[in-house]
Amino acid sequence: MAPSKKQTVLCPEEIYQLIDDGHAIVILDRKVLKLDSWLQYHPGGDKCILHMVGRDASDEIVAFHPEDVRTQMLRYQIGVLVNRWDNVLPPIQRGPVEETIEIDVDDGTDSDTLSSACSNIFDDDRLGPNLTRRRVQTGSISSRSSVSDTGSTSPEKTDVKNDTKLPKLPELTSESIDSIPPMDQEKLDEIAVSFRNLIAKLNSQGLYNCNYWAYFSDVARITTIFAIMVFFLHKGWYVTSSVFLGAFWHQLVFIAHDAGHKGITHNYHIDTLIGMTVGNHLGGLSMGWWKRSHNIHHVITNDPAHDEGIQHLPFMAISTEFFKSLYSTYHDRVMAYNAFAQTVVPYQKYLYYPLLCFGRFNLYVLSLEFIFRDKGPKSNRWHRFYELSGQVFFWFWFGYLIMWCTIPTWTQRFLFLMISHMVTMPLHVQFTLSHFAMSTITPGRNEPWAMQQLRTTMDVDCPAWLDWMHGGLQFQAVHHLFPTMPRHNLRKASEEVKVWSKETGVKYEVYGFVECNGRVLGRLEEVGRQARYLRDCQERVLAEGAFLRGDWE
Repeated sequence: MAPSKKQTVLCPEEIYQLIDDGHAIVILDRKVLKLDSWLQYHPGGDKCILHMVGRDASDEIVAFHPEDVRTQMLRYQIGVLVNRWDNVLPPIQRGPVEETIEIDVDDGTDSDTLSSACSNIFDDDRLGPNLTRRRVQTGSISSRSSVSDTGSTSPEKTDVKNDTKLPKLPELTSESIDSIPPMDQEKLDEIAVSFRNLIAKLNSQGLYNCNYWAYFSDVARITTIFAIMVFFLHKGWYVTSSVFLGAFWHQLVFIAHDAGHKGITHNYHIDTLIGMTVGNHLGGLSMGWWKRSHNIHHVITNDPAHDEGIQHLPFMAISTEFFKSLYSTYHDRVMAYNAFAQTVVPYQKYLYYPLLCFGRFNLYVLSLEFIFRDKGPKSNRWHRFYELSGQVFFWFWFGYLIMWCTIPTWTQRFLFLMISHMVTMPLHVQFTLSHFAMSTITPGRNEPWAMQQLRTTMDVDCPAWLDWMHGGLQFQAVHHLFPTMPRHNLRKASEEVKVWSKETGVKYEVYGFVECNGRVLGRLEEVGRQARYLRDCQERVLAEGAFLRGDWE
């Protein structure tokens, strides 16, 4: 009996061609999934899938989706692979230079032989602009080439008028990159298998089960903080009240973060409802926006062109890659390294903490833009209207009842607004602390999921009695490895990760809070120094008119 279409064995060349034709092809446990029709409905956003096109995304999919969801994914299966898959560069990551996948065919193989060797599963439907066919004007770039082949390292700059080479700006080399020993593919596969065994071990220990007594304690603490805020507000102690309001928002974020990762009930609909209520109604922040941004951050962590979590131009740059005015695949626009950025970035070390004091205002803008521009997925459309109702509710109780009706003067209103928002600054430090000092350079496209997460993320060592203050964000590396694990279990999981790290040789970086801050400031200072170097060189060239002279002078 002939095998079903889903069990058809596909050859790599055919999959390469499908990707080149604009199809969203993702590999799950050697099953080939064609996700074109699901892109706009994916609850985590379409770009999460686009960054996995052409990749074996088994570990990423398992990390974020329960078994029943993974089973439903098989409805999009179009075939199977016999051998292990060698990852290709997703089309969305190929940059502004148009390119195509280069199919390597032996000299003795003609097109007829190739087409007969592979099943014909090409459909007429195509994707939108994010996955359209890309052609080069002269030659082509193979999607199987190394990272350096695709232009991720800094090329020498050329003076177009005089065709002269300008000095290449030195690249930052992360300690995390240096610490990764050379590994062959067999060793990388062993690490991937070992990590899957670690997940099974943690699951058997019950670490994926939520400790609801811990959440009872969290809710009691947050409710108490809010009650104290209202008490001081009623007494007219507006500055004191604003401090407790900021603390209230600070603690709420931890619950919203857990809900966004389905780490409370592990039920998508219930946790999403919790997250939207906490985020919008009580905090004024869109859970839909957060999911769209944060999920991409998890799958393509610390990539300057793709991870929105480290894209802070024109105020900050954690890599010299940003000096190139990169195209952001998240924002779908160029992040211009303009005159303002060239002025500010050299001093970013000193601006880091002051800028984070205003971080919450930026989140308001991003949240409202997401909701009003309808950037969410086409599934569960009621989410958008629920978030809209949450925004109305938040600005009613905070903006109208507290700011306008309760606080009498404009000066007191301004102080209340600024203090309540600046109190949340440590939260924004926590958001950036685990990533800003880590690697932004990808060593290869076959890098296992676990290696990628530990290469780009570090943990903060703190006593257990302070866990309520950090809210699980001190275990960002462990959280990145096990994103749906409830945060109250991350401390136990970190001990198992330390053992696994020693066994596999994959470095797990944990430092004290002060040292983590020092490493971040050191990275900002180093990039800022190179920004000054580049700016001074440009100013000197312009001042001396060197760009007007030829080599003969």
